[in-house]
Amino acid sequence: MLAIRLPNDIEKRLADLAKTTGRTKTFYVREAILEYLDDLEDIYLAEKRLGSHYAGKSRTFTIDEVERDLGLVD
Repeated sequence: MLAIRLPNDIEKRLADLAKTTGRTKTFYVREAILEYLDDLEDIYLAEKRLGSHYAGKSRTFTIDEVERDLGLVD
């Protein structure tokens, strides 16, 4: 269980959206958190991979190399 406090203007926007659409405020809060978590996880993974690349622990591939290795070259 999680309880959060929102600024009044955000709470009103959320309540208005819920009322307009017939969904609950909880539905929209859950959706927003899930979307944001997906984005954060992607950002942290990208930063980790970039750090590995700069540290020389990984390498990059050109699009030509990827196409060739996957047998996509015409």
